[in-house]
Amino acid sequence: MNKTVTAVIVAAGSSRRMGFDKLACRLSGGTVLELSLRAFDRHPLVQDIVLVTGENDGPAQKAAAGCEKPVTLVRGGETRAISVRNGVNAATGELVAIHDAARPFVSEAVITQALHAAAATGAAAPAVPVKDTIKQAEDGRVKSTPPRESLFAMQTPQCFDRAQYLELLAQAADDSITDDCQLFEKAGRPVVLTAGDYANYKITTPEDLKGEASMRIGHGYDVHKLVEGRRLILGGVDIPYEKGLLGHSDADVLAHAVMDAVLGAAALGDIGKHFPDTDPAYKGADSLELARHVARLMAQQGWKIENIDSTILCQAPKLAPHIPAMRRNLAQAFGITEEQVSVKATTEEKLGFTGAGQGIAVHAVALITR
Repeated sequence: MNKTVTAVIVAAGSSRRMGFDKLACRLSGGTVLELSLRAFDRHPLVQDIVLVTGENDGPAQKAAAGCEKPVTLVRGGETRAISVRNGVNAATGELVAIHDAARPFVSEAVITQALHAAAATGAAAPAVPVKDTIKQAEDGRVKSTPPRESLFAMQTPQCFDRAQYLELLAQAADDSITDDCQLFEKAGRPVVLTAGDYANYKITTPEDLKGEASMRIGHGYDVHKLVEGRRLILGGVDIPYEKGLLGHSDADVLAHAVMDAVLGAAALGDIGKHFPDTDPAYKGADSLELARHVARLMAQQGWKIENIDSTILCQAPKLAPHIPAMRRNLAQAFGITEEQVSVKATTEEKLGFTGAGQGIAVHAVALITR
């Protein structure tokens, strides 16, 4: 094939059905966006890439920086059709390969076949035969059953002669289309179907990530000095004792270690980064409120906390009677069940600073998935 090719990667969606930025989800080998870009960056027929982004283009810039081929970032629009139009207008290749960034598993073979067919005919797209019987319905009642052998599920990249695509785009002026081949269909021009791949599926809902779930483990450690004149708060429980823990906030060493474990699992830093002790806003702060903030941050990143395990190193007072309340408080703060939270306490046989009653330390481990 002797035509130049620009890949147009559409990454301007809002991920409403996912509930978080699906393109930032980390799979084996990189994020969804990085893997989609890499497929075209490494393809021998692609000269350059146009990446269509949303308002927050920080992740796109980072992903583009890892590419060897030139990448141009353009802003998308309110609909997919507008985003694609912006991308194709910025392309320079004789052919454009329009690809949904949410299809990170596209293979070189799928891309190659679609490009060769588009070079020969003007328009081509990969597709796979539907596996299920499809019913056509109206008002909740079946009207007909189309023959399954005539039905195909469309995939991307959908590849076109760029000049023809822009010509039809100007004639159609239709921002509602959800499939680029529709431009050619409505104009009565042929679209060739090439072999798709069932592995080249689109990530749309959380269920689509189940086979590619990412699992992380984080460790947290914190220690606070025991002093007179302070309350002793562990896991949100106010424990009667002659001394309390010294700190900028309420010095809840258990909550702090658990937060660090959760943040560490997601590589989001530690509590010192998010709640610095130089900020007056956190003076005397309720650590369970800070834990709720961490839980919201994890949800925004698409992470789910699977379980938390913690060990308190404390010579005195005895903590066993208070552990159920600690588990309950931590579970509520992180939005999980008590069965997912373990809190243990041990003395150190009067060894070290904890054994001498000078302070209390906590180790914590958290498992997260998405």
